[in-house]
Amino acid sequence: MSWIDIGAIDEVPLRGARVLKTNVGCVAVFRTGPDEVFAVSDTCPHKGGPLSDGIVHGQSVTCPLHNWVFDLNTGQAQGADAGHIATYPVRVDAGRIQIDGSVLRQRSVA
Repeated sequence: MSWIDIGAIDEVPLRGARVLKTNVGCVAVFRTGPDEVFAVSDTCPHKGGPLSDGIVHGQSVTCPLHNWVFDLNTGQAQGADAGHIATYPVRVDAGRIQIDGSVLRQRSVA
């Protein structure tokens, strides 16, 4: 893996998100209550809602447009909804968020 520093964990609000523009499209970087960090596609597969504007609860995010819930670990839609969002390897090292740059360079935005 090729880790890229994308900012301090304190720059992402608790139970909130920031958006990272990449070659694979916009990536939402979430910070949960216990300071876990997740990176997923910012676009809901249902109607294209911005997941970074969604509600973070536990290790899930709810789309702000139609309440679809996605697991931040797997990207799978929860409950009766069917769909999947891309997830990206991310870690925190000495208070800095790092994302796997090799995954972000794999393809270009369509």
